[in-house]
Amino acid sequence: MPSIHYLATLSFTLFFFFSSAHPGLGRKLAALVEQQPLVLEYHKGALLKGNITLNLIWYGQFTSSQRSVIVDFIQSLTYSRAPAPSASLWWKTTENYKGGSSNLVVGKQILHESYTLGKNLKSLHLRALAMKVNQLNSVNLVLTAKDVAVEGFCRSRCGTHGSVPVGRSKARTAYVWVGNSESQCPGYCAWPFHQPIYGPQTPPLIAPNGDVGVDGMIINLATVLAGTVTNPFNDGYFQGPATAPLEAVSACTGLFGSGAYPGYPGKVLVDKVTGASFNAYGVNGRKFLLPAMWDPQSSACKTMV
Repeated sequence: MPSIHYLATLSFTLFFFFSSAHPGLGRKLAALVEQQPLVLEYHKGALLKGNITLNLIWYGQFTSSQRSVIVDFIQSLTYSRAPAPSASLWWKTTENYKGGSSNLVVGKQILHESYTLGKNLKSLHLRALAMKVNQLNSVNLVLTAKDVAVEGFCRSRCGTHGSVPVGRSKARTAYVWVGNSESQCPGYCAWPFHQPIYGPQTPPLIAPNGDVGVDGMIINLATVLAGTVTNPFNDGYFQGPATAPLEAVSACTGLFGSGAYPGYPGKVLVDKVTGASFNAYGVNGRKFLLPAMWDPQSSACKTMV
């Protein structure tokens, strides 16, 4: 099951250690990495293209403002009237993968505020939640609250995507899971809005929506959504083994702006009033910090600024 990958995180962590032990080495290591060819091979499988309904399954307690940030982010991916650099321009890079555009539309929203499956979930629980909405041409998005522990969360993944069967047919539909790391591992899953667990302890950036956990979720949601549409059934675009693939965004770990290197997210925009860091505008005046995405046209990780 593809996740926000351990291998990418491991290599990034090792860079952190080198950068900490040898000041200035981070830039040199980044330059070496940039010289390595980065190619996500297309494995001839189906991609998610056209209009795709995204159903949101909220597990645990989320405030209305937290839900609105995430819904606004999803809607921003197809909102063409935001000023540049915009979230829709970031998402438009997925059109360079075979098959054209992937237009996400918010569908049903289901609230599971009573923790019906408990507060310690395994992968099978995520799949069960994802099957609450059973329809083709959709992606079911499971979002877990900050007090919900999930198998592998904070140790090897911050989010993941996979697929589940639709009814009794052989057809499958994709699903996504992302957790709120605010009280469990913000240094792992909400960096750069929190000091990292390892490496140089540089000051964290200010979250653009004022919520470290939810703004961290946006980064991870962006990562797995891009992976979902370009590698929905583990035979699309990826590099490395199918059991631990590097996908459209997870292949570009830790890059948010120009000049990024391990431990430094890169040069991004700063709100003059709040001091918050961002690199993309969205609906309702929203601002987001979005990770770099691999662009098939340039065979390179593409940042918004």
